Amino acid sequence: MTEEPVAPRGRPTLRDVALLAGVSTKTASRVVTGEGGVTAAKVAAVQDAVAKLGYRPNFTASSLRRANGRTAAIAAVLEDVSNPFSSALHRALEDVARDRDVMIFAGSVDEDPARERALIHAFTTRQADALVVVPASDSQHYLAGEVNAGTPVVFVDRPPVGVDVDAVLVDNHAGAAQAVHHLVSHGHRDIAYLGDLLAIATARQRFQGYKEALSDHGIRPSPEHIAHDLHTEEDAEAAARRILAGEDAPTALFTAQNLVTIGVLRALRSLRLHERVALVGFDDFPLADLLQPPVTVVAQDPSAMGRLAASLIFRRLDGEAWPPTTHYVQTRLVVRGSGEIQGPHAAAS
Repeated sequence: MTEEPVAPRGRPTLRDVALLAGVSTKTASRVVTGEGGVTAAKVAAVQDAVAKLGYRPNFTASSLRRANGRTAAIAAVLEDVSNPFSSALHRALEDVARDRDVMIFAGSVDEDPARERALIHAFTTRQADALVVVPASDSQHYLAGEVNAGTPVVFVDRPPVGVDVDAVLVDNHAGAAQAVHHLVSHGHRDIAYLGDLLAIATARQRFQGYKEALSDHGIRPSPEHIAHDLHTEEDAEAAARRILAGEDAPTALFTAQNLVTIGVLRALRSLRLHERVALVGFDDFPLADLLQPPVTVVAQDPSAMGRLAASLIFRRLDGEAWPPTTHYVQTRLVVRGSGEIQGPHAAAS
């Protein structure tokens, strides 16, 4: 009596395909790689097995694979590798991986869900051992098969939706609220908000923190002083110029992303308001401490986030198991000068 093929555990192999199709591994390989010399019936059987198992051919050279079947490569799907936050995160992953003789391959999603899925497909097709993801899509349910197959996945900066995996985040709400409380404590009540794309979870959390902190002080923000969906420095500069040109211009600004902060700084300096209008930004950036005045920020620690994400990945690759968990890395207010410019409601000394 012929035994039914047993469904493979974890990621299916070419041998699993051959077993299910009832052909030799060599024949299965020839079908998968598009070689000729295989009967139509066997081609159909192999293709059917590939579809049923969800098999993906491994394009990584066998010489680069380890004895345990791993490729010694981890894929990092980041927002934008040129952004200071993403580059610091990438470098931290790379530093930890280097000690394990593992490579990090990275790509930028540019807030494009289709590009996110294409990058992840490209990396998983090449059998990356694990994934570190900063998502752009509304749901990452499409990763369920990869997770069920045993691929370690860690989300960073933004929480996973539709898939249950580890995540390394910061409390964006609390960090934004801290910035607003700081500005209010220095005499400001009219505080503008300039933020990233509202489609991004972190942007929504920071805006919520901004609103609730103002509410704590009995302040209602002016709708004219709120600008969303500023994803480039140029967009942020233009929005800041518009807000600051109004009749009742704000005395302070909260910028909710580092590129937004840079664009706003350009507007402040060109309008000669950089020493009159207070500013606190979310995310630090290079040379912020060398400007005049130096820029006060709510600093994340992307290096710590990257190291923690890498630690979780390698622990899972080493065989540890635990329920998917969200880990938080603390933000901190870095007081430098721009956020301490006194407002009209500052207490008299």
